[in-house]
Amino acid sequence: MKEDNYINFISNEIEKRIALKNTILNSTDLVSKINESAHLCIKALKSGNKILLAGNGGSAADSQHIAGELVNRFNFDRPGLPALALTTDSSVLTSIANDYEFESIFSRQIESIGVSGDIFLAISTSGNSKNILKAVLAAKKMNIPIISLTGEGGGELLDHSDVLIAVPSNMTPDIQEIHIMISHLICTIIELEIFGEYNNK
Repeated sequence: MKEDNYINFISNEIEKRIALKNTILNSTDLVSKINESAHLCIKALKSGNKILLAGNGGSAADSQHIAGELVNRFNFDRPGLPALALTTDSSVLTSIANDYEFESIFSRQIESIGVSGDIFLAISTSGNSKNILKAVLAAKKMNIPIISLTGEGGGELLDHSDVLIAVPSNMTPDIQEIHIMISHLICTIIELEIFGEYNNK
């Protein structure tokens, strides 16, 4: 039957994703970096600072997803946490791209609303997105710690991040799936440490 044609394909693809998650699970370095990232965010939030996020395409959607989890709620009801995706204001984005250059759409925002002690969560599957790199350099000048989520190797972000979590894959969809898993873990740890409860129903 035609509808059965992809059964084995689906099963194999799920197995590949399980294998990738197991690779991360068995990597002390990657697990430690997820923990370190969460605690950098906790330190910033407890100090009255905020988390800024940015990415392109699917990574832009991921940055908005994570900001939503922090501002609203994640595992349980609690006060909102200050987080802002730099990908959402079309007037700001298009004015910067039009008057300056597309590479400046995130760095200009960091320069205007970022303050020392904030966190910049940079998301780039390649690690080479030019507008992300320019934003990272702007953040470094302002004493804003940088957490980067990338694919295998880390690209140029490897040399410019305080913490770089490089998913061991070159497949963009797989990297993006793991980025969300990592982000959800970070959000969970933030909630546990700041609000001290967890209702996993």
